[in-house]
Amino acid sequence: MPSNHSPQAEVATSLRQWLSAIAVAISAFAFVTAEVLPVGLLPQIAAALGVQSGVAGLMVTVPGVMAAFSAPTLMILAGRLDRRNVLLLLTAVLLASNVVSAASQNLATMLVGRAMLGAALGGFWTLAIAAAARLVQPHDSARATAIILTGIAFATVVGVPFGTFVATLISWRASFLATGGLVAIALVAQAFLVPSLPSVAAVNVTDFISLAHRRQIQLSMLMIALIFGAHFVTFTYIAPLLLQDFTINEMTLLLLAFGVIGFFSNAILSVAATKRLTAFIAGLTALLLCAIVMMMLFEHSRIGESVAMLIWGIALGALPLLFSMWIQRTTADLLEAGSAMFVSVIQVAIAVGSAVGGVIADHAGMNVDFLAGGGLTVVGLLILQRLSNVRHGIVETPVRQGSEQSVD
Repeated sequence: MPSNHSPQAEVATSLRQWLSAIAVAISAFAFVTAEVLPVGLLPQIAAALGVQSGVAGLMVTVPGVMAAFSAPTLMILAGRLDRRNVLLLLTAVLLASNVVSAASQNLATMLVGRAMLGAALGGFWTLAIAAAARLVQPHDSARATAIILTGIAFATVVGVPFGTFVATLISWRASFLATGGLVAIALVAQAFLVPSLPSVAAVNVTDFISLAHRRQIQLSMLMIALIFGAHFVTFTYIAPLLLQDFTINEMTLLLLAFGVIGFFSNAILSVAATKRLTAFIAGLTALLLCAIVMMMLFEHSRIGESVAMLIWGIALGALPLLFSMWIQRTTADLLEAGSAMFVSVIQVAIAVGSAVGGVIADHAGMNVDFLAGGGLTVVGLLILQRLSNVRHGIVETPVRQGSEQSVD
């Protein structure tokens, strides 16, 4: 009797393959922890380096700028190099950046270390997202992507609160060194578990030009930039705001709660959102808007700010994964180029958002900062509505290789 299953479905993903995806997830955890570490340490670092919090926010802006350039540039320069070796090199650069940051005695040296992080970050995310499907059997590619992007959720659960906790016990420099130790573990895990990943095809400039001319890609990238920008305009400077109403230990617990609820949001919605991607992105973006508005309306209310942070955590726990799924579906024929463009857009949003947020926070106050973030979120929702009306073939499951179709 003939089988009803395809040959691909009959081949189970091996334990070694799942471990390779977990190894990359550990690296993702290390990268995100290092990237957002200054958010919880901003007041301490600013005081130690003798600058205002808004200026210290350059520690978030500079990596974003570097990552935006490094994502497409590295993919072009990498050519046909084995992607495993490139991942190892980028993780080693991340380790060095944490050492430089920990040893910094002034803002300039700190920004050098943060620029090293950014240079590695853009390439890592591009390769990690594109490689997810190659680490496991094809039918498990979505789960592998979810596992790797879970590193983001773990970083918000453990990474940022842990960094703040270490800074409280010892110093903010110890937080960077502890993160460096985490990066070293990630480097070893990759070296032993990630298999050779020969380049399928070299990425070239024409691939990016091809994607940039597609209307659906243009709108998708703009939507993602606005929503991520809304988050980083506001969240980068959340620590000084919370410290007006919470002790540093209470703020650490609140950031931990933010991360925990974000982790569960990621875990649950990575499965539930597969067939209703547009609806889930809209719902989570609306939650982000709700959280930003609540932070304005319930200023200095400990209960109001706590609830707003939990709602914020639900939204940000899953949005990066859902946006990644969106881009994979709309750039399936040029996946590495699409991933690089996706990473660049996010990093530009982080860089511009944190920089603009710093200027607003220092000169106009946090309420105006939240107002700006809320406005960006609304525009992002309007563009998502526009995208939902683009009906070039509805997709309820991942697209086939070689075709561009709209998501659900």
